[in-house]
Amino acid sequence: MAKSYKERKKMILELMSNEFYVPMKEKELAVMLQVEAQDRTVLSQILQELLLEQKIEISKRGKYQILDPKHVKTEGLITGTFISNQKGFGFIEVEGREDDLYVPESMVHGAFHLDIVQARILPGRVGNGRRAEAEIVNVLERVTTQIVGTFQKSKNFGFVIPDNQKLADDIFIPKEYCNGAMDGHKVVVDITTYGTDNKKPEGKIVEIIGHINDPGVDIMSIVKGFGLPVEFPQKVMNQVSRVGDSIIEADIAGREDLRSWKMVTIDGEDAKDLDDAVSLSMEGENYVLGVHIADVSNYVQEKSALDREALTRGTSVYLVDRVIPMLPHRLSNGICSLNAGEDRLTLSCIMTVSQQGKMLDYRIVESVINVNRRMDYTTVNKIISDKDELLREEYKDFVDMFDAMAKLSLILRECRKKRGSIDFDFPETKIILDEQGRPVELKPYERNDATKLIESFMLLANETVAQHYYWLESPFVYRTHDNPDPEKIEKLATFIRNFNLKLKISKDEVHPKEIQKLLVAIQDTDEEALVSRLALRSMKQAKYTTDCSGHFGLAAKYYCHFTSPIRRYPDLQIHRIIKDHIRGRMKKDKKEHYSLILDDVASQCSKMERRAEEAERETVKLKKCQYMADRLGQVFEGVVSGVTEWGIYVELPNTVEGLVHVSKLPGDFFVYDEAKYEMRGTKRGLVYTLGQSVKVMVDSVDEITRTIDFTIYEDEN
Repeated sequence: MAKSYKERKKMILELMSNEFYVPMKEKELAVMLQVEAQDRTVLSQILQELLLEQKIEISKRGKYQILDPKHVKTEGLITGTFISNQKGFGFIEVEGREDDLYVPESMVHGAFHLDIVQARILPGRVGNGRRAEAEIVNVLERVTTQIVGTFQKSKNFGFVIPDNQKLADDIFIPKEYCNGAMDGHKVVVDITTYGTDNKKPEGKIVEIIGHINDPGVDIMSIVKGFGLPVEFPQKVMNQVSRVGDSIIEADIAGREDLRSWKMVTIDGEDAKDLDDAVSLSMEGENYVLGVHIADVSNYVQEKSALDREALTRGTSVYLVDRVIPMLPHRLSNGICSLNAGEDRLTLSCIMTVSQQGKMLDYRIVESVINVNRRMDYTTVNKIISDKDELLREEYKDFVDMFDAMAKLSLILRECRKKRGSIDFDFPETKIILDEQGRPVELKPYERNDATKLIESFMLLANETVAQHYYWLESPFVYRTHDNPDPEKIEKLATFIRNFNLKLKISKDEVHPKEIQKLLVAIQDTDEEALVSRLALRSMKQAKYTTDCSGHFGLAAKYYCHFTSPIRRYPDLQIHRIIKDHIRGRMKKDKKEHYSLILDDVASQCSKMERRAEEAERETVKLKKCQYMADRLGQVFEGVVSGVTEWGIYVELPNTVEGLVHVSKLPGDFFVYDEAKYEMRGTKRGLVYTLGQSVKVMVDSVDEITRTIDFTIYEDEN
C-alpha cells in the first residue's frame, strides 16, 4: 500500500471507481490492497473519512462502493468553516450569516479545525436567544494539514501538544515518525489521519524547530503555526538579483521630474522600508500637498514569480522581534525605499487644499523624486509641538514646511471630525527585547502630532485616489468598512443609557458621527475605557473589495490603500491600474482582465491581512506573558477592562491584561450583571465595573495558553 495518507486515499478511490470493481467489506479491501496489520487502522480511518466526505457509501451488509451522485444528500445543508474548541465542541462560521452555528462534541464527527464542512441544523435546537445547533455531515476540504506544537516522548511512541489552543486533541506520533524529536522540542507535524469520535488524530514530525527554551524558538513556532512564509523561493531571488541598485534614464522617460522639490520622509526611528514621502508648498493662501509613493510596480511585473509570491503573502508581517516582508529586502530596503539623497521612481498625488480643508484641485502622476531628509516622528514632533530650539536650528531649512504641515494636518483632522470620522485611540504595545529575545520593557506606543500629520496626509491621498478611479468607473480595489450590525448597535445604545448617554439610531442604522459624538462625550470620564471598547466591538472588520461601498469608520464614501505598496499587495495592485490609465492602456481587454482577477485579489489580501494580524497579536501576547512571568507576586495598579461571567479583566498601564477569576474576587459572592457589564456582590453589594481602578497582584502566567491571572490586592491597612 502507498506510504502517504493522500496516496492511500487516492488509491482506494481509484480502485472503487474501476468499472470492474465489486463492492467488498473492509477485510476484503485490506487483502486486495495488501495492507499490513499495523496499517489496518489507517485503512479504517480513510474509509470513514471518504464516507463523511460523501465520496463512497456502505451497504447494509458492510460493503463499500463509490457513492452514486444521485444519492448525495445536500438539501438543507449549510456550508461553512469549522472552528474547533479545545473542549471538543466547535462552531461553524457561515459567510453572510451573523451568528455561528454551535456544534456539540458528539456532532463533530471527525471534523478538524478550519475544515470546510457541510452541516445540518438540528431541529428544536434553536431559539430563546441561543445559537442554532448543527451536526457536521460532510467534510468538503481539509484545510489544516500541518500543526506546530511541543513534543512529548513515551517509550514506544510520542505525542505533540498543539500550540493552537483551539485544537481539542493531542497528535499521536508513532515511533517510526518521531524522527529524532526529544522531550521539549517544538516541532512541525504533518497530519496523516484526522481521527474519529473515538480515536486521536495521528501525524509524523517533518521539522524540528528547536528546544522550547532556545532563543527565538517561541516566535518561530508562531511563524510556523500560522504558515507564514519565511524564505523566498529561488526563482524570486534570481529575479530580484537582476534588479539594479539605482534607477536608469529609460525609467525616467515620461515622468514628471520633482527632484528639485523640497520633501522628506517621516517614519519610525527603526523603519527601513520607506515607501512614502511628503512635500508642502503654498500657492497664495492654499496648500499644495504632495504625497509621493514608491513605484514598486516598476520592479514587480504582473504574473512574474516575484508578483505571485507577493500576492501569496499579501502583506508584510510585523512581529515583535522580526519583520517577514512581502518583498525581498533588496527591493523593500533598496531600490523601492525612498532613501534620502537617492533618485527614486514614484507615483505622486499632488493636491491643492484650501485653508478650510476643501480639495480645490489634484493630479495623480508618475514622477521621479529625490528626498532631502529622512526624518522620524520623535524629531518632527519636537520641532512642531515642543518648539525645540536646537532642533529648529538644525532643521531651519525645513521648519517653515513642518509648521505649515502641522497647520494643514489640524485642518484636515477637523474636517474629518465634522463629517463623523471615528478615532479609536487604544494604545499599541512597544516591546523591548534583550539579546536572548526576552522582554525587558513594555510601553505603549506614543501617538503624537507627527504621527497624526502623516496619518492625515495618507488618508487624504487614499481618499482622493479612490474617488478619482470610482468616477472613472475603473476596475479597482477599495478598502471598505461596512456599517455595524444593527443588533450590536442596539445593545450598545441600551447599555449606555446607564450613563445617561444616547445613541441616535435611524432605520436600524447609525451614522458614524453618532459614534464619534459618543467617544467625545465620554472622554476623560471613568466610563471611557468601558464604552470605547464596547463601541469598538460593535464595529465590523474592514476588508478589501471591488465594490466601493464606503468606509464607515472614516465616514468616507471613497477609500482605498494607495500609500504602502512595499508592504501591502492591494496598493501594488492599484498602482498598476493607475499606470495603465495614465499611459492610456486601460482599454476593453485590460478592463476585462482586471474584472476577472480583482475579486480574488481582494479576497486573498483580506485573508492574509487577518492572518498577519492574528500572528502579530499572538507574539505580543506571548512576550507579555514572558514579561509578567518574571514579576510573579508583584503588585500593579490597573483598570477593569472587561467583565464576564467568569471574572474581570484588568489592564495595566504597560498594556498587559490579565484575568481575576470570579472565584478569587474577595469580600463577597459575585454574580455577573450582563445588562450593566458589572460583577456585583450579592451580600455586601460590592461592585466591579469597567473603567474602575484596582490594585492587582500577578498570580500566575501560562505561556502555552498565553494567559495571565491576577488576584485583587488588598492593603493590610
